[in-house]
Amino acid sequence: MSPLDDYLKQHRDHFEQDLCDFLRIPSVSADSSHVQDVHAAANWVADQFRSLDLHTEMIETEGHPLVYAESPAVPDVPVVLVYGHYDVQPPDPLDEWTSPPFEPTVRDGNVYARGATDDKGQMLTHIKSAQAWMKSTGSLPVQLKYIIEGEEEVGSTGINTYLENHADKLKCNVAVISDTSQFARGMPAITYGLRGIVYFELFLSGPKQDLHSGSFGGAVMNPVNALTRLLGSLVDDDGRIQIPGFYDDVQTLTDSEREQFAGLPFKEKSFMDKLGVELLNGEHGYSTLERRWARPTLDINGISGGYAGEGAKTVLPARASAKFSCRLVPDQDPETIAASLRSWLEESCPPGIQSELIYHHGAPGVVVPLDSSYVAAATRAIEKGFGRPPVFIREGGSIPIVTGFKDKLGVDTLLLGWGLDDDNTHSPNEKFSLADFQRGIKASAYLWKELSGC
Repeated sequence: MSPLDDYLKQHRDHFEQDLCDFLRIPSVSADSSHVQDVHAAANWVADQFRSLDLHTEMIETEGHPLVYAESPAVPDVPVVLVYGHYDVQPPDPLDEWTSPPFEPTVRDGNVYARGATDDKGQMLTHIKSAQAWMKSTGSLPVQLKYIIEGEEEVGSTGINTYLENHADKLKCNVAVISDTSQFARGMPAITYGLRGIVYFELFLSGPKQDLHSGSFGGAVMNPVNALTRLLGSLVDDDGRIQIPGFYDDVQTLTDSEREQFAGLPFKEKSFMDKLGVELLNGEHGYSTLERRWARPTLDINGISGGYAGEGAKTVLPARASAKFSCRLVPDQDPETIAASLRSWLEESCPPGIQSELIYHHGAPGVVVPLDSSYVAAATRAIEKGFGRPPVFIREGGSIPIVTGFKDKLGVDTLLLGWGLDDDNTHSPNEKFSLADFQRGIKASAYLWKELSGC
């Protein structure tokens, strides 16, 4: 057994103790009452780096601090940038947790706590793997740079500003993020594609105040009626989005990708049972995995207007609003889609209704080339850590920093998820498999060795 493997084996309990200590810190970035806790989590991460004698900086932002660390330079091998976040989602609703969200509890081989998989546990694997190298051999096979933020759950303003102004400091050859999932239990994955996003809020107004629907209905345009009509016309019966030009730049799936997706052990019945639905729905002509990972979508996220209290109230509302978003695929431009939607709305809004469309944020989709030497290195490392090679998948969600690294640093990102899709991310009873935590540390440790040969 090598000194590295021996260290990994001998320190399993210590790694898990550190994880639990980290999870006890209620670093909820969205809640101002937890500001000191968020800073405590940042200091905890910084202390981990300092204990390895890495150059460590606490970088203040207008929000929560960034933690930066780097190991000594290694000549003639790639520089690797590791990203993660130490902030977590609010734990509400508290009464749905089996055990308190900030009292890590081990049940059936999983640790239950807010942040267990998103992203404290997964991020920590890349610190512990560096610890294993430094303590067992005295050095790392590559230079590692870490940038760990505390605002991922609230918009990442600080890191985006820092990336804009300090790209030289973060210069690297490849980035690594673990904030995604395996394809299934015992089936590790490399995520090579992410969808992007555009997020809107639409406000409609009609009469100056709510009206009696009996006295004025049929004479005045109802903003809620107008809103539902507009929203309903955005997607046709075949699941096709009707914003003009929406599909003009869509990057289509290759035949080999479709074959690869079809070969994964995905069962629609099991998927429906897990979600509690009787039927699946989406764009005609595509499989469920294709629609989830590689086709654009539009979903209404929330709608309001009129009376929704107990009993009946015959009201013609004065105002109505909705939040809705589109998931985008590579080559679709958020700004272009926002402009097209705005023009469509101006033409489609019925007479007697005033509209205001707010474009909150957007990020394009991204695909990492599978023929990359870095992907090959990650494949070998994951096989050593998990005992089998990974499958290659896409992800329907968005990680905007991946686009930032591509645009500002010119590098691709390895998305190596150690979690599972039933880890209850953002939900009560969030968990992380301790076996996968240990496998992730081992895979990460071998990743640094494999990348040194690229």
